[in-house]
Amino acid sequence: MRKLLLLILIAIVVVAAYEWLTFPNVAPLAKEMPKTTAFMDIRREQLRAEGKDATLSYEPVPYTRISPYLRRAVLVAEDNDFYEHGGVDVKAMTEALQRDWARKRMTHGGSTITQQLAKNLYLSPSRNPIRKVKEYFLARSLENHLTKKRILELYLNVVEMGERVYGAEAASQFYFHKPASALTANEAALLAGCLPNPRVMVPGAPNKRLRARQRMILSRLRRWGYLAEEAVEHAPPPPAPPKDVTPPPTTTTTETTETTTTTSTATTETSATTTTTTDTQQPSNPTTEQPTTTTQPPPSS
Repeated sequence: MRKLLLLILIAIVVVAAYEWLTFPNVAPLAKEMPKTTAFMDIRREQLRAEGKDATLSYEPVPYTRISPYLRRAVLVAEDNDFYEHGGVDVKAMTEALQRDWARKRMTHGGSTITQQLAKNLYLSPSRNPIRKVKEYFLARSLENHLTKKRILELYLNVVEMGERVYGAEAASQFYFHKPASALTANEAALLAGCLPNPRVMVPGAPNKRLRARQRMILSRLRRWGYLAEEAVEHAPPPPAPPKDVTPPPTTTTTETTETTTTTSTATTETSATTTTTTDTQQPSNPTTEQPTTTTQPPPSS
């Protein structure tokens, strides 16, 4: 029995060490767009296995080149509290788990936009508990390294929006033959509405379910879509790493110097001067020496 427990403990340590060593570095995403994602790679493999062309449409563009209608539509459709949580909405996740427990199957993920981005970039569509644990830690890492605006920008560029179509620009060109910056509110609502299942709810041929979601999203846009995006754009950046503590300024005091010089009947006295210096402040008036006066004795007669 002890040997079995020891083997289990060793296995857990090995798995934990492997996960730690292979944990993705998300910091470069602050300035770089990903060339591909885990979801894209999986889809390519599926298409090749079926003997089909594995070409995908993916054209990342900056945040400013995506219609504000689409930015707001995705927020109101996918993550109402995006700017309030730290990557994981614990309340929504708990409610989703309760529904899944009642149905005896994993159907509701309760995922935030940050969690969906983590899953798209690094994981798989599977719903097993281990994957959800990885998703949690990846989402926290994304929130610690990226701004809310950057997370939304990445999500809008990599999320699947149809068969072989990934990101806002590719979807806009494919379905509406225009850039993502020119999308109307109705078009944006269709794209945002398809996100839960883009291969079934196709924006190019909307079914009843997608039309219902479009109407719901348009209603939310009119009520508070603008406010949702404003909150994201003005959300504070992640905290910066701690810097080295700067030592307090030092004060140096020069002792008072007093000089008395006597030549014959003349006496020169130099005023005492005290100079105090600090790391941040210079003396307001420089020390000025007093001129020395010397009186020669009268010549003897």
